[in-house]
Amino acid sequence: MYRSRGAGEVPVLRGLSLDVDEGEYVALVGPSGSGKTTLLSIIGGLERPQTGVVEVCGEDLTQLSGDQMAIFRRRSVGFVFQHFGLLDALTAFENVELALVLSGQGSQRARRDRARDLLRRVGLGKRLGHRPGQLSGGERQRVAIARALANEPRLILADEPTGNLDQASSAVVGDLLESVRQAEGCTLVVVTHHHALADRADRRLALSDGSLLAWGSPDAVAAAAHVSPNGRPHEHRL
Repeated sequence: MYRSRGAGEVPVLRGLSLDVDEGEYVALVGPSGSGKTTLLSIIGGLERPQTGVVEVCGEDLTQLSGDQMAIFRRRSVGFVFQHFGLLDALTAFENVELALVLSGQGSQRARRDRARDLLRRVGLGKRLGHRPGQLSGGERQRVAIARALANEPRLILADEPTGNLDQASSAVVGDLLESVRQAEGCTLVVVTHHHALADRADRRLALSDGSLLAWGSPDAVAAAAHVSPNGRPHEHRL
């Protein structure tokens, strides 16, 4: 995977091979610019690699048209972003319901019942009518997780889900992601700089300069990726 920069191209991901089992929880760590978000975008069908094969949920994404890729994302993938990605003009309930409307699933009553149930499951049953600006950062991220679950995805991709949260809210979101994965039986891939969140995963992988460096214990991965115990990456890169 290359990005254009100036007069040339800069490699973002190089010679990377990754298998993730169904139902597995994988954490991707590494310094900023190492290719973590790009890898997540490729797995989720938001970007296409120039070469190679990307097989997700039984689909070779490199062979799908733009329309087919959009259908794949709606049906198979739930996204959770660092900056929440909520629509400020909509309530928490409407943000979750919109994901169901766009997918065309079920009747209006069924969609509303599911949106309401999901928000209750993430602890926001009393905040249905609040807009994002009326919610704390942790609450907004819980709305985003409920929205990601709307279409019962087989895969959830979370890009720095605790990056804008304090320690207490980060712990709540970490607990929620883990419980959701277990309850839904879905696969969870999380990009994070936070050591505590990476420690929760079944497997921890480190990326640096577009290459997969290490896997295994949290300490080994943190050392390889130069992630400090407080979750902040060191300034130097491998």
